[in-house]
Amino acid sequence: MRLFRKTSIALLAAVLMLTLAACGGGQKSESTANSDTNRSSGSQSGGQSGGQSASSNEPIKLRIMWWGSQERHDATLKAMEKYTELNPHITFEPEYSGWDGYWDKLSTQVAAKNAPDIIQMDPAYFADYVQRKLLADLSDGIDTSNMDEALLNSGKYDGKLYAVALGNNAIGLGYNKQVLEKLGMPLPQDGWTWDEYFQYLRDAKAKAGNQYISADYTGRLDIYGIFQMGRGLGYFVTQDGKFNMDKDTWLEWANTFAELRKEGAVPPGDVTVTDKDLDPALDLMVNGTVLFRNYHAAQAGALDSMNPGVFGMVTMPRGQQGGGWLKPSMFWSVSADSPYVEEAKKFIDWFINDKEAGEILGTSRGVPVSKPVLEHLSPKFTDADKMGIQLIESTSPIAQPFQPDPKGWQIFREKDYSTIAEKIMFGEVTPEQAWEEIVAIAKDYE
Repeated sequence: MRLFRKTSIALLAAVLMLTLAACGGGQKSESTANSDTNRSSGSQSGGQSGGQSASSNEPIKLRIMWWGSQERHDATLKAMEKYTELNPHITFEPEYSGWDGYWDKLSTQVAAKNAPDIIQMDPAYFADYVQRKLLADLSDGIDTSNMDEALLNSGKYDGKLYAVALGNNAIGLGYNKQVLEKLGMPLPQDGWTWDEYFQYLRDAKAKAGNQYISADYTGRLDIYGIFQMGRGLGYFVTQDGKFNMDKDTWLEWANTFAELRKEGAVPPGDVTVTDKDLDPALDLMVNGTVLFRNYHAAQAGALDSMNPGVFGMVTMPRGQQGGGWLKPSMFWSVSADSPYVEEAKKFIDWFINDKEAGEILGTSRGVPVSKPVLEHLSPKFTDADKMGIQLIESTSPIAQPFQPDPKGWQIFREKDYSTIAEKIMFGEVTPEQAWEEIVAIAKDYE
């Protein structure tokens, strides 16, 4: 079993440095100097921006929407129950799901002017939503004074706060340490290179018989982007929306996975397309189909809950210019059309700052962003919590800048590119033929 350092002054200091070292830059609402009890009771007042009066006790139902695992669903529902207990005039109408389908549903609701009041937002989509004026200004009314400044600023656009970070996060690879140890394989080490990763898959396959070793990343343009950035060639698209895939680098990537598919180290296309993140039956690592798959640090608890003690986490393979990235795990945003912006802000303030809320939520959305909450929870961190923290800590020295997709390009990445990649995995086109299709379609997005 992979050993993680015990919770100690050194670990706490490292986590604090990663998530909370540059505290400051936030505005306080009127009663943020009050105790947690006052915050919990919803006694804060803030500037009105329309809708229900912040001082009214008239019954209000807040629609709230998020994605995540069952662990996150359970924790969030319990937190909302506690908030209603403290504020009986506030109830919630929750809408929750896995990642798959979340953005399609939200897009449909937004188009119909029927968005939830409180929306879980991802950094990859944030710029697009705020540029379309779909999110409310949260600059006043939420105490962000105990947040890391970089995390706070990640939710700002043109100097205004439109999204409140809920945790720190890193991308990495999960692995089945139980099976790898049975195969006699040394466990992967943080800081490994892409060459070492590909060789490891082949070495493990030589011992594993019919067992597939890794997920197939032909169709994951974001992970290819990490590979290309590691060579100093930038992300697959520039931040001003220009196509930036390097032909030779991408062909090397696609052909490498084609070879691994042929060797049986990664699954065939008809298996790969069934994968569903952290679904007990469909997640390819959780169900035992593969031994490696990508996850985020914020998912460590959910992953461990699927089969306690079986899985480990390791940094993304790196190139000469680093590997993986750090970013906010996710945000809370508020719909610009919500009639209850002030009440939504009060809930978000309680969600990130209240210690009792922190105890309920744990690390279900990543390492807590509030310094007092983190200090309160640190002695209670589980081994799974420490696994996620370790991934963040190990990624920090080699992290590449997180690159959100420019407006419109997430459609290219998630739909157009994925469709072409599936044709490769099913043997309908060669990587060389697929490249021509990719270039042609990309021109429509520039």
